Amino acid sequence: MVVKTRQDPRPGSELWKRESRARNVRERAVRIVLTVCAYISVLTTFGIIFVLFEEAARFFSEVSPVRFLTETQWTAGFSDDPSQAQYGIMVLAWATFLSTAIACAVALPLGLGAAIYLSEYASTGLRRSLKPALEVLAGVPTIVYGFFALTFVTPVLQATIFPNIGIFNIFAAGLVMGIMIIPTVASVSEDAIYAVPSGLREGGYALGATKREVATKIVVPAAISGIVASFVLGISRAVGETMIVAVAGGLTPQIAGPLQPMQTMTAYIVQVTGGETPRGTIQYETIFAVGLTLFLMTLVLNMIAYWFVRRYREIY
Repeated sequence: MVVKTRQDPRPGSELWKRESRARNVRERAVRIVLTVCAYISVLTTFGIIFVLFEEAARFFSEVSPVRFLTETQWTAGFSDDPSQAQYGIMVLAWATFLSTAIACAVALPLGLGAAIYLSEYASTGLRRSLKPALEVLAGVPTIVYGFFALTFVTPVLQATIFPNIGIFNIFAAGLVMGIMIIPTVASVSEDAIYAVPSGLREGGYALGATKREVATKIVVPAAISGIVASFVLGISRAVGETMIVAVAGGLTPQIAGPLQPMQTMTAYIVQVTGGETPRGTIQYETIFAVGLTLFLMTLVLNMIAYWFVRRYREIY
């Protein structure tokens, strides 16, 4: 008795099966590679946090956290006796806050205004040319911004508005830092505003609203979560900016006005990591304490922004 096996009458079925198996293998390989990339990113983040906390713990084993948070002078690296040095982080935090506030006063309104213009007023052709031109500012090295603040902005301020301003000052550094983060705020805000459905605009026009009223009272509130995200991104970049404040802001740790030289947290880290501080000393450990403080500040800021975005996000 002869048993006949059933053959697939469809032509090319074996080729289709081989291609299907090969495609499945490629899909699994891509998924594995992407999974590895994701875990590497997560592990790298945890590694950075672990190093910060480990090194900062050595600093706080010698310096009280209360003393670190309450002293009003910072003499780390300037005192001959490290045990007599003062480690008041508020001195560096004040300069960081002041420079960030000045940068935000420049970047947030200008960036939001540019975003509204590009999305609501500019023609399609003008938008396609202006937006890339604006984003070119984001590609300029920050050291160039620093020298621009030191050699151009400060002399202009001395000759016009503030004749008594110091060569190194936080005001000029903050102004130029604000110019630097305008593209970040404008680009992200414009994307959020442009994504608002046209039906909302058309409804406003149908009710007799002007273009200004539609832009400011309908479109901007509808895109508020994306706008806030752009603000937080710009503020985070301003807080973590290094070279502008190091070059133009000065390296004097003091609590003073914006026209005086001061030292921000990032500028201090640059100073200590210049290679002259021996590894393992308390002066060396201060950079991790300062870095941890900076990390916690930006973490709290991002957590507040994340809550705000989740709370007021509109889904269309």
